[in-house]
This record gives sequence, structure tokens and C-alpha cells, in this order.
Amino acid sequence: MRCSLVLAVLAVAGCGGSPPSAESVVRAWSASLNSGDTAAAARLFAHDATVVRDGQVRKLRSYNAARGWNAGLRWCGRLVSVEEIGATVRAVFVLRERQEFGCTGPGERAHTLFRVRDGKIVLWHQLEQAPQPGEESA
Repeated sequence: MRCSLVLAVLAVAGCGGSPPSAESVVRAWSASLNSGDTAAAARLFAHDATVVRDGQVRKLRSYNAARGWNAGLRWCGRLVSVEEIGATVRAVFVLRERQEFGCTGPGERAHTLFRVRDGKIVLWHQLEQAPQPGEESA
């Protein structure tokens, strides 16, 4: 299932049709990370994508930077809530440990804001708490 979702997103993105929806990109990223495929996760990030986590802002200036960042992300999890508003997705994950790392809070929820443009993640922002209606980030 996960693999087919990732392949479907990549196929649509490469067929000259309209880019995949923001939600489908977020779901493909989550599936890639959960399966340990950091290469596929990295391919879903735009060059110069911005990531915000723990108050630190970082630019992923290349595929290798995106792959390294995804590989170092200490958590993965089940996607339990998705709210798509245009190119922005607010997602909630229930955390679980990645095989390579000990997760800081298995079972806790992580709230993350994504912005997607042309089928690529241009912003990944882990929020401290659930976003409030009308709130916008970086």
C-alpha cells in the first residue's frame, strides 16, 4: 500500500499532467519515512525547501541535504489527521519509534504544517501544538 502510494504520486508528477495534490504528497512523504525510504522522502522536497523544527530554521539546498535531514528525523508515525487548504496541509501524526533511533515520545502527537508547490514540499514546519484556525506559519 505505502509503496503503491509513493509510486502513484511520483507517476503523476512525472507524466506532464497536473501536479499531485498537497495531501497526496504529504501522505507519500509519511509512507516513505515510515518504510525507511529516505531517498523517496527526499525526492518529495523542493530544492531550497525550508524546514522548521524546535525553533531552528534550515534550508535544504540539495537532494543530499534533504536525504540527510529525512534520515536524521528521529520520529515517524501514523498519519491520523489531514487538513488541506490549497497548497498547505496541516497534519497530525501519532509518533512511533524509527528503527534507527529512539523516539522522544512514542504515542504522542506531532502537529506539522506542510506547504507544497508543483508536487514538492517547500515548507515542513513542526508545530508546538495544534494549529489554530487562521494561523499561518513561516
